[in-house]
Amino acid sequence: MENNIETLNRPDEWKIEQGLAGAKLAILDQSGHDPTTILPQPFRNAVKDQAAIEAVGDRKKLFAREREGWKGYVEWERYPEKKDKAQKILTSQTFPPNPEFQMGPMPDTNPVLPGTHWKMWHHAIGGELDSVPEDSWKTVLREKHPDMLHLLQFPYNGEPPKRLVTAKTVTPNALHFVRNHGGIPLIDEDKWNLVLDGLVAHPKTFTLEDLMDETRFPRVNKLVTMQCSGTRRIEQISLYAGQGDEVPQAPWAEGAIGTARYVGISLKKVIKACGGLVNGAKHLEFYGAETYFKNNEVMNYVVSVPWSKVKANEVLLTWEMNGEPLPKIHGYPLRVMVLGYIGARSVKWLYRIKAIENPSRAPVQSKEYLYFPQQVGKHNQRPTDGIQIQEMPVSSAIMSPWNKQAVIHNGKITCKGWAYSGGGRWPERVELSADGGFSWYTVPLENLSKKHKWTWRTWHFDLPCDVEGWIEVVCRCWDNSINTQPLNVRAAWNWGLHVTSSAHRISVYSINKSRPLTKQRLEKFEHTGTPLAPLTWPEEFPTQTWDEYDKFWREHDPRDVDD
Repeated sequence: MENNIETLNRPDEWKIEQGLAGAKLAILDQSGHDPTTILPQPFRNAVKDQAAIEAVGDRKKLFAREREGWKGYVEWERYPEKKDKAQKILTSQTFPPNPEFQMGPMPDTNPVLPGTHWKMWHHAIGGELDSVPEDSWKTVLREKHPDMLHLLQFPYNGEPPKRLVTAKTVTPNALHFVRNHGGIPLIDEDKWNLVLDGLVAHPKTFTLEDLMDETRFPRVNKLVTMQCSGTRRIEQISLYAGQGDEVPQAPWAEGAIGTARYVGISLKKVIKACGGLVNGAKHLEFYGAETYFKNNEVMNYVVSVPWSKVKANEVLLTWEMNGEPLPKIHGYPLRVMVLGYIGARSVKWLYRIKAIENPSRAPVQSKEYLYFPQQVGKHNQRPTDGIQIQEMPVSSAIMSPWNKQAVIHNGKITCKGWAYSGGGRWPERVELSADGGFSWYTVPLENLSKKHKWTWRTWHFDLPCDVEGWIEVVCRCWDNSINTQPLNVRAAWNWGLHVTSSAHRISVYSINKSRPLTKQRLEKFEHTGTPLAPLTWPEEFPTQTWDEYDKFWREHDPRDVDD
């Protein structure tokens, strides 16, 4: 037998074959006569056409500060020529590939993902944007709790750890989740104003003092839950990869939801002060001061909501959060709060509202935050195939215990979590199962927080569990319209990885101390000092003496029989 047989295996061949390194797996093309493979994109060396970039002009002058007291803000929407110059800068160079985090190992770091592309894009444009990534991170460290989980450093995406998500019914500002789409503009209140124009009878400009004048605009004080459509995205990623950009698809867990008390005014009243809508206006377009990037194009963050939502007094302009001025990271000095809608519509650092006829054509509205059918992916997707996400569906999550956790209990496992439904609906019933969803227990109403139209309900429950070993704990919610959650993640998967609204499932290893043998064995672990954790560590003492072994077989049938 020859010893010099050529091998095609790689050192990690087994991992690749078993799907443990999916990003390295070639695409198999069986559409031709003979199957072929399409290899993953190799790392490309960065290319930069410095002459073309310099020909655009002096970036410090082209993208200088727009307004005094507005650090980190560049106005793009009113200046198409400025957008063209920025696009030329971006297309005159290449950037390293996105980090792979859906089909490869997730980094053991906090921040989890750095946002490398977005940092490089800001620095590439330069001018007023050059210091934005560093300034934004300083704001995060100054305003957020030190235990926040930084899923994406820039633009900042962060959520509180599970133990703190529902620790309080009202989320403290420092622990409220943040999903930013760009850097954090640092705006002086006395230099700020809001323009309301477009299809209104009398376009006007308002200062914050104008909006806070209670003789003109009645004050609104509202407790509101806001949820990101990416909440629980990690469950979709863990089963099936999807759209892979690290910024729109940060690997959110169950903490991308929070509840706060906001003070502000109804947008409807401000529109009335402008003489109302004219010429068929049916949508309100919101402009945020941050800079957003999409396919080498540069823009401000722009989305819209329908007039019907505004008309119902369900769109607020707010300046206070939990009794304090809006934190800078949450949109100071003014942000939109769209009640019951996806968080992406609640624009931060608001500086303009424009009345328009149709939904905004801005990319965030028209090409992102879309809920695609399951057979739509990168090979065939069109924006018009997706449903634009507005109202959030009913959802819930288990905050304790954690997935893959071993739990020692006395016949009941204490569980905690949240439940929420958008669109003005509310959680009416929360149910838990300890057997994967075959049988359900209703959480007593006294174990749920107070019911409000626009907020979540936190809950706790001692879930009966007699069995031992691996179990699947499941949570689901029913809202007041009798909507409930699909029972598995596959039913919720979509290419955009949005709205993981399926029943929340966690695997728990049940150790039932109410059983005499388990109680006795746990005492032996403690007495001998044998490690109990991690679960897979083998026991270091005999679990049965030979006398006990022989006694068993004397009292029972033998292991084998003769006939």
